[in-house]
Amino acid sequence: MTARFASVGLSVAADCKAVKKLPFCAAVIRMLKFFIKTALALFALPVLLAAAAFFFPQQFLCVDSGKASADAIVVLGGGSHERPLRAAELFKQRAAPRVIVSGAGDDETSRQILISNGVPSGAIQIESKSQTTRENAQFTVRLLRAEKIHSAIIVTSWYHSRRALACFEHYAPEMKFYSRPSYFDFARKDWTRNLAKRIYLEYAKLPDYWIRYGVRPFD
Repeated sequence: MTARFASVGLSVAADCKAVKKLPFCAAVIRMLKFFIKTALALFALPVLLAAAAFFFPQQFLCVDSGKASADAIVVLGGGSHERPLRAAELFKQRAAPRVIVSGAGDDETSRQILISNGVPSGAIQIESKSQTTRENAQFTVRLLRAEKIHSAIIVTSWYHSRRALACFEHYAPEMKFYSRPSYFDFARKDWTRNLAKRIYLEYAKLPDYWIRYGVRPFD
């Protein structure tokens, strides 16, 4: 009889211990669920951002400051000659009284396009040594400072505008810069394979410039 009661007592004690452990187990389960959900969210976020960047590069890469007036227009080399055409358009809208062409290789071609589209040769200045976007900014900023220019409109292709503007702002923080890019081939249906390659290459160049030169693409 004593053994039986002792057995019952042990059973009740074991059940009590099990009951006491239940809240702890439930807390552990809740924590595990929280960590799993957090891990999934952290994994899903970059995937969603990458998908958005792939399908909507126009929203990520293009920076347009809107209508602006400045001391000079700086048109960068490259593209498919749409950049000097855009610069000439802005000049005729009296956005700035002079145009600086920056970039080796197609600088003379850009100059001729500007002249043929209504920009007087006397209003054009050439910077013909730069070969990268970083050098565009570095070498042109020297000219701007020498000429005591305090503001400039940067003209380039739409997909290049974020990196270009960031470079000029980085190397001349005391100046005011505006971005008024060309929207040539803005629609995806107009992209060639070569253009698509240049567009998506910007996603590699943006962090590269940030890491190597400290040029921040986003404020």
